Amino acid sequence: MDAGSGSGSAGPWAARIFRCYPVSLVVLAPYVLFILPIAVVYENPDLGFLMRLVGLALAGSLLVETAALPLRGSALGWARGVRAVNGHPRIYAVARCVAVVSIAADLTGAVVGRGTIFTQVSGGLPDSPLGSLTALVSGWSALAVALLIASTLGGRASTRRVGGWLLALALTQALLVVMTARAAPLLGFISFVAAAGAISGVIRARYLAVAAVVVALAWPTLFELRNDIRQSGGVSVSEQVTAEDRLRLDLQMSAVAHHRVPVDLPQPGPVDYLRYGLVPRVLDTDRPTISTGVVINQYLGSSATSAYSFLALGNVYFLDGPWAVIVYYGLWSALMVLLLRVGGAPGPMRLAALCFTLAGPLLWSSTYPDSMIAVIQHAVSAVPVFVLLRLTDRSSSGSEGKQHAGRRHQAGTAEIGHALPAGVAGSTRA
Repeated sequence: MDAGSGSGSAGPWAARIFRCYPVSLVVLAPYVLFILPIAVVYENPDLGFLMRLVGLALAGSLLVETAALPLRGSALGWARGVRAVNGHPRIYAVARCVAVVSIAADLTGAVVGRGTIFTQVSGGLPDSPLGSLTALVSGWSALAVALLIASTLGGRASTRRVGGWLLALALTQALLVVMTARAAPLLGFISFVAAAGAISGVIRARYLAVAAVVVALAWPTLFELRNDIRQSGGVSVSEQVTAEDRLRLDLQMSAVAHHRVPVDLPQPGPVDYLRYGLVPRVLDTDRPTISTGVVINQYLGSSATSAYSFLALGNVYFLDGPWAVIVYYGLWSALMVLLLRVGGAPGPMRLAALCFTLAGPLLWSSTYPDSMIAVIQHAVSAVPVFVLLRLTDRSSSGSEGKQHAGRRHQAGTAEIGHALPAGVAGSTRA
C-alpha cells in the first residue's frame, strides 16, 4: 500500500482504468490469470465454451461502462472528492470497532457451528442462539473493509495502519479454515479485498501480485489441512482428488456446457428476497435455508448433504440462460457507475455498497442467486453503523463549531484590545 492517502495508490493511470471498467476487470481477472490458462495447459475440450461465456459477461459490462466514460472525473478531482466526503472525524474509530466485532462474530459463529462443513453435511443449522446473533453481522467483514478504505481515502488513517487491519481480517479467515474445514471463504475474501483495493486505488498492483503468489504457494497446505480436519470430524474425503485437481475450476465451470439451459430449477422469488433479506433469522427461526448449490447438486444426481456450483458466471448461465448473463453483468455495471462516478466521489455508504457488491454478486466464486439475497442482508445489517457515523458526525461538528466559535471570540477580543488606547488595552488583556 501507498504511504499517501487517497490519490490512487495503484498509480494514476491504473486507478483510472479500474474505476472506468470495474466490473469488466473483476469478471476478467480470475479467468485471464487463472481459469483459462489452466484450461489451455490441460487442453480442456470446452475451452471455446468458457471463452464465449466470459465474452457474454464482458458484452454486458463493457457496453455499460464504455457508455458511461463521459462521466469519469480527473485524477485530481477524484483525490479531492474522496478526501472531502470521507473525512468523517470518527470514521477510523468506527471502522476498527466494526472490524473487531466482525472478527469476534466470525470466530464465535464457527465455534457454535455456523458455516462449518459439518453443519452443511448434517443439513441443519446450529441450535445455539449465538449462531443467530452472529449471523446478524455476517456482512461486517466487507463493511469493515469499506470503512477502512474510506479512512485511508479521507486521510484519517495511514495505509500502513489500514493494511494491518486488513491483514487481521484476512488472518481471521485463515483461522476459520481450521475451524470450519472450508477454504473457499478465505480465497473469496482475498479476491474481494484485492478488487476493492484496486478499484478504490489504495492497493498497488505489486501487492496484488505478491498476495496471489502467497495464496498459490499456501494452497496445497491449506487443502491438506482442510481434508485432515474433515476426516477427523467424520466427513469422508476422496483420496483421488489432489490439491491440483481441486484447482481445476475450468472443469467445474465447463460442466455447464453439457446441459440445455436455462434449467428449470426452483429459485428464490420476490417474497423470498424480502423475507430472507430484510427479516433476521433470529425473528424468523422456522424458515428453511436457501442453498442453490444443494439444489444444483441434487439436480446433478447427488445428495442434499453437499453443494455444487458452476461459479457465479456459470450459475447465471445455467439457471437463466445466455441473455441473462449479459443483462446480469450489465445491470451490476450500471450500479457500479452510479456508486463510483455519479454525484461526486463515493463516501462511506457508497463504498460499503460497492464492497457488498464485490463480495457478493460480482465475486467470481459466489453462488447465484443466493448472493443477491446476501447483499440485502448486509445492507440492512450496516444501518446501525451508519446511524452511529451520522450521530458522531453531528456531535463532532457541534464540538468543532464551539471550538471554532471560541477561537473567533478570542481573536475578536485580541483585535479589540489592539484597537484600544495603550492603557485601556493593557487592562483588557489582563
